[in-house]
Amino acid sequence: MTESLHRRPTVAITAFLAGLACALALSAANPVPQDAAPDAAICPVVYRLDESPSPRGYHYAFFGNAFFINEQGYLLTDAHVLETFRGGGQPYLIVRRPNAPPRLLLATIVATDTQHDVAILRVTPNPFAGNFRVAYLPLATDPAAPGQSVIALSVHPNHLQDAQSLEAPREDRSPGQVLSYESTQLEKSAPAAKVFLLSHPVIRGQSGSPVLTSGSRAVVGIIEGRWLRSLSAAAANSPTQPASIPGAATPIEYAIALLQRQAISWHPQPASATASSTAAAGTPPH
Repeated sequence: MTESLHRRPTVAITAFLAGLACALALSAANPVPQDAAPDAAICPVVYRLDESPSPRGYHYAFFGNAFFINEQGYLLTDAHVLETFRGGGQPYLIVRRPNAPPRLLLATIVATDTQHDVAILRVTPNPFAGNFRVAYLPLATDPAAPGQSVIALSVHPNHLQDAQSLEAPREDRSPGQVLSYESTQLEKSAPAAKVFLLSHPVIRGQSGSPVLTSGSRAVVGIIEGRWLRSLSAAAANSPTQPASIPGAATPIEYAIALLQRQAISWHPQPASATASSTAAAGTPPH
């Protein structure tokens, strides 16, 4: 983490302490579910604090969000969301069910790219094979463009200091626009990486949340943190310049590169949505 970004503080845990691109997508025989809301793809990343549940479920520490990218149970998140687990401990995901309390499911860290702050998780058992309220999000094939309308989706516990697994998490929807692209270090001593700034501020618990295009609902980025450095001239002169500290997001291209290296498939946004999104936003940066 560098001075340019402020992320949600990591909760200290001392006692207890997932080559080929597999093409760019899965088969067209597996279309994105049309009957599931995008928030069904998002799960809180947590650490289970209890050995056995109480009547309210397991007490847990909340770290951020992850979201499904295919029906094999793979998810994306920020690498910094998983910082606490580098030295041990097991992450879990809270996965919701229709007409039933949520469940804690075990998550495996498949791969991380700390330079670009992205990571891949896989949850077991696969909730797509069971009775869970889940969906996956398509990944954008074009980068976000300045001026483009986007929305960040996240879920978090209702009570951060007394989070219990049987309580349904709360959903947040943060609409905004892309301001500009900036360069920063996402990992100490690492080469600079790109982030794009958002006109809305990032609040606690949004790390790892997907940033979706308002039209196609494809993921163009992953929430990184708050941008604490001065704005570039492009952002400062934008008509959508925020009144408060803007948010920063990691472009989805870094996550796609990591998925390719792990030969994990994902769903791209539909071609028709790509064309309409590009036309609405203008020419994307290169």
